[in-house]
Amino acid sequence: MIEYTLHIRLLSDATFGRGDGVAGLVDTEVQHDGVGLPYLGGRTLKGLLAAECEDLVYALENTGHEGADRWRIAAEQLFGQSGAALTGESMMRVGPARLPRDLHDVLAQDIANRRISRAEVLETLTTLRRQTAMDESGAPRKETLRTLRVILRETTFHARLAFTSPPSDEVLALLAATVKALRRASTGRNRGRGRIQAALYDAQGEPVTGTLFEHFRKAVIV
Repeated sequence: MIEYTLHIRLLSDATFGRGDGVAGLVDTEVQHDGVGLPYLGGRTLKGLLAAECEDLVYALENTGHEGADRWRIAAEQLFGQSGAALTGESMMRVGPARLPRDLHDVLAQDIANRRISRAEVLETLTTLRRQTAMDESGAPRKETLRTLRVILRETTFHARLAFTSPPSDEVLALLAATVKALRRASTGRNRGRGRIQAALYDAQGEPVTGTLFEHFRKAVIV
């Protein structure tokens, strides 16, 4: 199986929300694993990538680019048919974006030995932010104060991208373009949170985003 690794570095605080909170503490909690390390789920990450890819291909189709049909086929190979991007009907499997495995293992051992708690691990990598809605006069609206947990900027996550069959040059080129286009990943990303920098690495740990993207650039820029 051919594999790549997607590196995601937070350029701003981010909330990879899990859809609920903790009563009396936080209204929006981040996804975190059994030792308290935050992560971004594979299904969510694949959806973010699929959305960026769709925007790229739509732009090519909308401008009448003569090679748009080829890139649409490549997109469907990457993410599946339109409307079924997350059903697994694609050649690429996207794993969750996590912190390094060795860090997880060390912390798991420390928790087992009662040297640190899961809550302390989570609090080390995150902080709480509070926000409220404002009325027309600029005053806080009553009962709108919310607390959310954010992952601290500069945290770096790694996600495994595995191909069930050898990808073509066009598939890899489109993936690289999609990765370059991925700029935000967070609850509230339209409000300034979750700015990221994403990059592809090959199985040997070498950065390949620029090399793979070059094929896309040459093909679409006339």
